[in-house]
Amino acid sequence: MRRIDHPGPAAVERHAAVPGTAVPIRFVLEPGLTVDEAVAAGMREAGCIGGFVEFRGGRCEPFRYVMPAASSDPRYVAWYSETFEPTGSVNVTRACAIVGIRDGKTFLHCHGIWDTGNGRRMGHMLAPLSRVAERIEVRGIGFRDATFESMPDPETNFTLFEPVRRAGAGSSTTGDRTLLAKVRPNQDVSLAIEEICLRHGIASANVYGIGSLNGVRFVHRARVDSHATEVLIRAGRIEREDGQIRARLTLNVVDLDGVISSGEIARGDNPVCITFELVIEAIGDKTDAGLDA
Repeated sequence: MRRIDHPGPAAVERHAAVPGTAVPIRFVLEPGLTVDEAVAAGMREAGCIGGFVEFRGGRCEPFRYVMPAASSDPRYVAWYSETFEPTGSVNVTRACAIVGIRDGKTFLHCHGIWDTGNGRRMGHMLAPLSRVAERIEVRGIGFRDATFESMPDPETNFTLFEPVRRAGAGSSTTGDRTLLAKVRPNQDVSLAIEEICLRHGIASANVYGIGSLNGVRFVHRARVDSHATEVLIRAGRIEREDGQIRARLTLNVVDLDGVISSGEIARGDNPVCITFELVIEAIGDKTDAGLDA
């Protein structure tokens, strides 16, 4: 499997996960607010301090985003492109955001696909620089006693989200166990998710999240050779197959050239580049279509 060498010392634990008190959330982003302000307001109203939200349509103006890029600085194996500033309103076709805390404030790590005046694009939304232009309904899973917190990461030299527990109260209504998790570089994302679920006794789950991969290999032999990509999970499940649990992940991917690819990825051949952040919603034996319902 492909490997990328980061400048700092590798952490011993190659993935992390914490359980939290989770609730389904659905709220409206109000026009005039920046995306991060609007999401922060909705999370506060829901009594949540972190989690995952999904956009399926909605206009923003102005809208700002970046794409993955090669790094000229030896302290980083990859970086970001220049900031793209589309003219006029942009329709966010689909986007997924991990919601956490940075410098004591709500912070979004958001990847998505959007329609601009120059066509469909995919990348990393700059939520503080993008403003809600119409009422946008979002939904997801919020946590009352756990979140993602931005921390310096010595291995990659980035400041990255880490799942953490916070004091809180309440009972979960989304299933037996719901996890906030992350996978570190050079770990196959599917195998890592399976190991996380095994450690926490989860045999069936919906999987949500975003991250970066070092190239992508799809099940039907298509491939992306870019060493840095940005991806979102379009559909993710943990299921039992032949007595073993298996992750099945369908992704949207953008590479260094801005080319968008989609499909189910091959298990065992998709290593994380920088980080991969996840919410894993255990569903036990019940029938549950998750956020796709």
